Amino acid sequence: MRPSRRVAAALSPARGEGGGLPRLLVPGALACLVWVCGARNPPEAFCPAVPGPNASRLEQSCDRERAAAGIGAWSLSLGSLLDPFPIDPIQENYVRNVRNCIFSIVYPTPFKSRVLLVAVSEEVIEDILDLHISVKETSDFLQFVSGEKVLHGSVPLAHRYGGHQFGSWAGQLGDGRAHLVGVYTNRCGERWELQLKGSGKTPYSRNGDGRAVLRSSVREFLCSEAMHYLGIPTSRAASLVVSDDAVWRDQFYNGNIKKERGAIVLRLAKSWFRIGSLEILAHSGELDLLRRLLDFIIHEHFPSIVPNSSDRYLEFFSTVVSETANLIALWMSVGFAHDFVPNTSDDEGRYKIGNQANVGLFNLNKLLQALKPLLDPRQKQLASHILEEYGQTYYVRFTELFKRKLGLLGDSEDDNYLIAFLLKLMEDTKADFTMTFRQLSEITAEQLKELHIPEEFWALQDLGKHGLFSEWVAMYLSRLDGNRDDSDIKRRKRMTTVNPRYVLRNWMAESAVRKANLNDFSEVQLLQQVLQHPFQRQQAAEKAGYALRPPAWARDLKVSCSS
Repeated sequence: MRPSRRVAAALSPARGEGGGLPRLLVPGALACLVWVCGARNPPEAFCPAVPGPNASRLEQSCDRERAAAGIGAWSLSLGSLLDPFPIDPIQENYVRNVRNCIFSIVYPTPFKSRVLLVAVSEEVIEDILDLHISVKETSDFLQFVSGEKVLHGSVPLAHRYGGHQFGSWAGQLGDGRAHLVGVYTNRCGERWELQLKGSGKTPYSRNGDGRAVLRSSVREFLCSEAMHYLGIPTSRAASLVVSDDAVWRDQFYNGNIKKERGAIVLRLAKSWFRIGSLEILAHSGELDLLRRLLDFIIHEHFPSIVPNSSDRYLEFFSTVVSETANLIALWMSVGFAHDFVPNTSDDEGRYKIGNQANVGLFNLNKLLQALKPLLDPRQKQLASHILEEYGQTYYVRFTELFKRKLGLLGDSEDDNYLIAFLLKLMEDTKADFTMTFRQLSEITAEQLKELHIPEEFWALQDLGKHGLFSEWVAMYLSRLDGNRDDSDIKRRKRMTTVNPRYVLRNWMAESAVRKANLNDFSEVQLLQQVLQHPFQRQQAAEKAGYALRPPAWARDLKVSCSS
């Protein structure tokens, strides 16, 4: 029996309140307002050098030799963030409710025990920070990335923001375990904000200790870099260090407290402002500061918006709505699972992958609420209409991406149904998301036509157990026949450039974490290398089983918010 066309609704975000997103986009999480590439570029633009009237000067500066291995002459600044805003007048570092400022000055807390360098990103070190990779061998570098040494020009800051947790307003959050240690403008004219995560208590630590543990830091380091090489805007990770300092954690919130090791990630973004940066000011009635911060964000990161335009806040909101839809569609295009809840503390399933688009709507609605005090009645009405278009924008982008994943050229009225049909089969059979699309990229049309699925295509074999698989295959092959000036070889080559063979799976990260806990960082470094080329078959990755079924021990693997 043919499935109902209503399965196409699976592609569309549902109306109503969402729950929460991975930390890239929830209110109070990183890069919510200003994507790594900046709002001037769509998410797939891969952060090109800054365009504009200074292009020739920037091209010349890009030819300048990189800095020497030492960081002694390497200078950071924070004037661009300190000068425009009032600073928290209290200099003491204790947990408190902060008002009438954007940042608090607070220094990282150095580790007391030995510190080991787990991994570095050579691309970030050399191509973004203008340092030679040999810098990682120096004590100055280790002291800097572990929070022990503050470089010239740096006044470490913790950012004040608010946000929602599990759908409820949580009030002041802020950088509870992170320090913004400087802004670096590289030889290409790109401005990057450097932040240490896990570097100690701040006024925003609430009941926390300001530390991050090794397991969560390994995941953050690897996932940031993996997302980048998949072509999805994200923060970047420059380095990961681990100490012998004891950090006590109840990983699954079940009363089982264990001693773990403290770790720090040095991460970079074009900006660390987020929706919560605006929300806290609106909730506190600090409207003058809200306007100042918003004008600053527009001026620095949204150059297409005329700074003195009376509709600048409306244009800003429109851009953020569009970019959010684009970004979440990109996330969904490389999803690890379909409607799977990986977070043990998320009883309601608010953070499941199938809910991400819906939560994007929730977040944007909270952004609109924060902006409303600055909008006139006409602008409020227009902003509401803009928000109503979010679902359609997401739907269109989602469809475009999945058509590419299936190798479809041109348009057909049945494309949306074909995509939704496949996703329904995958959901019913629990077929692996990544490998289903990758193996469709590698199998020949003739093999599909004969329904002869070789053993190596294990995800398609799982999909083939569905009673409607043959019907979907017939529809798919018929649609491929409609691709003009195409061939099966071209189709497969095209699809392998957008469907990764390797993604960072929980079991891979867990395996690397277990070894790293024993000071064996080899798998962290292996994964880092493999994930830099996710679309290319790699001998080391195949040997490690990164394209095979997850091992049996991974079936009971659990992670939590702190993982």
